[in-house]
Amino acid sequence: MRAAVVRKIGGPEAVEVVEVPLPEPGPFEVRVKVAAAALNPADAAVWGGFFGPLEEVEYVGLGLDAAGTIDAVGTGVLLEVGTPVIVYDARVLRPTKTQAEYLVTDLNSLAPAPEGMDLTLAATIPLNATTAVQALDHLPLRPRDTLLVTGAAGAVGGYAVELARTRGVRVVAQGRPEDEEFLRGLGARWFVSRDEELGEAVRRLVPKGVDGVLDAAALGAPAMAAVRDGGVFVSVRVDVLPEPERGVVVRHTSAGPEATRLSYVSALAEVGVLTPRVGPIFPLSQAADAHARLAAGGLRGRIVLVP
Repeated sequence: MRAAVVRKIGGPEAVEVVEVPLPEPGPFEVRVKVAAAALNPADAAVWGGFFGPLEEVEYVGLGLDAAGTIDAVGTGVLLEVGTPVIVYDARVLRPTKTQAEYLVTDLNSLAPAPEGMDLTLAATIPLNATTAVQALDHLPLRPRDTLLVTGAAGAVGGYAVELARTRGVRVVAQGRPEDEEFLRGLGARWFVSRDEELGEAVRRLVPKGVDGVLDAAALGAPAMAAVRDGGVFVSVRVDVLPEPERGVVVRHTSAGPEATRLSYVSALAEVGVLTPRVGPIFPLSQAADAHARLAAGGLRGRIVLVP
């Protein structure tokens, strides 16, 4: 089968598509025939060397989330071949991952795909939606509490706005000026432009400061200025956590695969609560070009590879 892999640390040009052995599922594992695999910043971290050197292995695979159909099952698996699923395969530095024609993963890393949804759309859900859910779970917010979401038009931020709405939380969404209509459509009550000084802009709307911040844009200290004394600040990146001050609790969230949470976000997408967004679609054979586009940034919607 074909798979997108990296042999050495570099830029997106280090991504290759090679022929590799077809993986076989072990006990409590399934093999998925991949219909689509999304690209995420974590992929750039692999070929950029964030997870360490690659000299000790022949190659490592790319991709964390995908959608497809079950192709084969290992012992102890009761799922049927042909079942559409979404996958969040969080293990890194493995020979093959989701950006391939086939993927082997464990039962905790998959869930039924949203019924009736195109699998290209479904592939963009697992990592970003579960990250948003876990981030909100770190924020003990009640209905009518206020939440600032930075980078709200991004993949994690957009899902966070929609999920917060389901919890009755009032959202201040930060984004580009052209994102305002989109973000209000997702459920944001207020909007602030990323061109404004964030703390001042938020406090014009919520004078005492918001009850919580979900820092999806990894802004750090500028977003801290928007949270009230004694509030909660959650970031998706540990390297930009601001120092605690004014009694604010500072937390980092890191998503991990968990079948129940994956089933939850899949069900929400199925009934229209979550809005998956696809950006450019590349064939697997053009994986290096897709990763170059990822590195260029500026997109709304996930880049997707299709075998």
